[in-house]
This record gives sequence, structure tokens and C-alpha cells, in this order.
Amino acid sequence: MKNVLNNILHNIFINKRQLAVLIDPDKMSLENVKPFIKKVNRSVANYIFVGGSNVAEDVTEPLVLEIKAHSKLPVILFPGDVSQITDAANAMLFLSLMSGRNPDYLIGKHVEAIPRLKETELEVIPTGYLLIENGIKTSVQKITDTPPMAKDKVDTIVNTALAGELLGMRLMYLEAGSGASQPVPHEIISAVKHELTIPLIVGGGIKNKIQLDDAFRAGANMVVIGTALEENEDFLHELKRW
Repeated sequence: MKNVLNNILHNIFINKRQLAVLIDPDKMSLENVKPFIKKVNRSVANYIFVGGSNVAEDVTEPLVLEIKAHSKLPVILFPGDVSQITDAANAMLFLSLMSGRNPDYLIGKHVEAIPRLKETELEVIPTGYLLIENGIKTSVQKITDTPPMAKDKVDTIVNTALAGELLGMRLMYLEAGSGASQPVPHEIISAVKHELTIPLIVGGGIKNKIQLDDAFRAGANMVVIGTALEENEDFLHELKRW
């Protein structure tokens, strides 16, 4: 059943905070999945995202299958490349890197993905993806050869997000990038949320519960944490309740 987007929308309707844990297949060994997922299951996480900017071939599907063996949470692909598509997941964010102008990541990769997607039953969710500068050069910037959006250009960020909604995106994702030195500023989150009617996801650079709460207060409907958990799994212990 294709119900991930509907579930996201329902949780927004009932004013429920939503948290996704991002797992990079290149950084999570199969033998470490079970103990890690046990911690995720005990947290308030609603979803598990799987993906990365630079992932080796044929490692995503075994990881997804191992995750699903230990958790009932929906597994959503957050792919950096076509090779990360697997029918083992529940859904996939069909990401359009709207902050850049590289045609490969605006439409090229999407066309390349269609033959694979035709063979799956994945729920495919069109998602606008905006990379916001954070102080370091992220892997997304390196792989896609696109610069992030300047954080002082709030109007441009807002207009880009709104353009994505008008183009038909069902979700909007503000991203500081994996390993970001700082999260997306709350002023940007608030300004974007004020203009959008679609759900807003925020990720990158969130290293503690204070920053997590700040993102929600600014207007994020879902927050994604990844690198912080790679560096400190105990962060999950802080997330057993809101």
C-alpha cells in the first residue's frame, strides 16, 4: 500500500512532530544494523531514510532488507544515485536539486531512474531539495558540482521553494548537508514554511535536541538526523519522548 505521503500529511493534520533517522549505506555495516535499529525503535523516530551521496553499488538493498528485518518503521530511500533504488524499501524521495542548476540533478537522473522504477512498487514522492550553505563544502556539493544557496539570500530560497511547490513537488527539503557544521538557520525555515502549503523537511547539522527543537519551532514538519547519530548514538536516548 502506498501510504507514506498520506501518513506524513495525517501527522501534520494532528500536529504531530515527525522524525526521520538517516542511514548511509557506506557508513553502516550489516552486523551493526540490529543493535542500532533497536535504539531507533525505542526512540520517537517515525521513519528511516536510507541513502547517501556516494554509495557503492549493490549495498543499499541488503541494508534495507536488514533494517526491515528488525523494524516496522517505513523505510524511505533518500538516493544520491540511480544505483540506490531498491524495491525492498517502502517509498522513495524523487529528489530534484533545485538549489543548483546542474541538469543531471534537475531532470537527467530522474529520466535515468525510470526503467528501474517501472520494475518496482515503490511509492515515489516528488521532493524539492534545497542545499543551504553551512560553512563547509559538503559531499552533495562535491558530487553534484553545484553550489549551495547563500543563507543570507532568504528571498531567493523562499522563491525557489515556492517555485518547486508550483511545479508539483509534494515535499520540500531544506538541507545543510551531511556533516554540516551548523543546521539550516531557523529564520530560513520559518520564512519558507510561511509560504509553503506542502510539508517541509529539514536536515543536516542537527547535533543535539536543542537544535532539533529549534527546527520544529521554526516550522519544520519533519526533521532528519544522520551524522549526529554516526558520531554519537546516545543522541537516540534523548529521543525516547518529545
